[in-house]
Amino acid sequence: MSTSIRLRLTLLTAALLCVALAAGALAFASALSRARVAELDGIVRERALVVAALVGGEQVPPALPVTEPGEVAQVLDAEGHVITSSPNASRTLPVVGAAELAALRARAGDGPTGVVVAGTSASAYDGDARIAVAPTTHLGEPATVVATLPLADVQWLRRAVGVSLLVVVPVLTLLLAGVVWAVLGRVLAPVEQLRGAAAQVARRGGPGALPVPRGNDELSALARTLNDMLDRLEGASARQRTFVADAAHELRSPIAALRAAVDVARAHPTAYSAAELADALDGEVRRMQSLVDDLLLLARVGAAPGTPGHIDLAGLAAEADAARAPLPDGAEAPGAVVALSGTGVAWGDRAALVRVVRNLLDNAVRHARTAVTVTVSDGSVQVDDDGAGIPAADRERVFERFVRLEEAREREAGGSGLGLAIAREIARDNGGDVVLGDAPAGGVRATLTLPVAGPSAP
Repeated sequence: MSTSIRLRLTLLTAALLCVALAAGALAFASALSRARVAELDGIVRERALVVAALVGGEQVPPALPVTEPGEVAQVLDAEGHVITSSPNASRTLPVVGAAELAALRARAGDGPTGVVVAGTSASAYDGDARIAVAPTTHLGEPATVVATLPLADVQWLRRAVGVSLLVVVPVLTLLLAGVVWAVLGRVLAPVEQLRGAAAQVARRGGPGALPVPRGNDELSALARTLNDMLDRLEGASARQRTFVADAAHELRSPIAALRAAVDVARAHPTAYSAAELADALDGEVRRMQSLVDDLLLLARVGAAPGTPGHIDLAGLAAEADAARAPLPDGAEAPGAVVALSGTGVAWGDRAALVRVVRNLLDNAVRHARTAVTVTVSDGSVQVDDDGAGIPAADRERVFERFVRLEEAREREAGGSGLGLAIAREIARDNGGDVVLGDAPAGGVRATLTLPVAGPSAP
């Protein structure tokens, strides 16, 4: 069974904290223990040296001086018998056994100032202790000074560490785990909201938007990116639906015409020669091919980003004019001349924008009487014709798909009604637009506007 990120992070944080607390407690206790043992070693060493000096100078007091709680001092002869001791020590029982004392004497050496400090568990008093042994002389005979201090406070510290490891560390770990669980719940709440909203969008199967958390952090950036992706996907889906609907609607006429021509030719084989049938079919096939190409182009607009860059608009207009295919007989005004002027730059996908200007030129040449003028400036291409113009009420309607005004319908090849729709879609996909107005010569002015520079780098 899978676990949530919240649970995994809480468990990981709690485990790391538990290990850190345990390691810290052990390290702290170890450092304190070493420091306390070193302090006790210094005390017993100093006590052994002081008592050894007193005994060696034949100034043995009736009771050896001690100051620390539990501190014991004794002077033993060569056979290990007690010569004198501190008030809290036995006057007959040595503080250490004979074997241990012999080993410590051997380590201390025979010098009058030699001192050895060690740990012992053979003390006759409080268990583990630190012991210092210093050789000396008493009445001309070898003697040994023994000073001990119990490790009661060190042992207490170790017991306290044990309690903390068994009680305090688990309690602190559970408390922090609860805090981390609550904090992660608040932090991950926007993620859960995004997931729920995405699930709703997936269930509906239509357009939708994800909630964007407040602020400008990674989660809000993720939400905005996902919303952009959903918008693009919805746009692609809408284009696909529109393409299917347009294709189903507009392809009926050429297909019906082809079917009618075939049926007539089959029913009356003598009425149609092969050349006549080919001519009849060729026009409809070309019309259907052009229609399908335009529909596919509209379906692709915005589906995938182009390759934007800086564009020389004068060169782009000249390229569009050169790429413009001659219109069928009756569709182009006799003697219509295209004149180019001006210079300018813009930012966009050059290949796509060539198609925009070409469509605008095709539309202008189709409706011009004698001349078409193309004027270029920074971020703008104006295409003017001297035709009959378009009423102001129809200037937005002509950008709808398959819309053709009466004048266009009167010509034999007035187009499919997709040229201006394609031009505006591509222009807007490149950050610009196409609008229609009045030309100085009385016809239509189609103005393509584009950004002059690309987006600034983040």
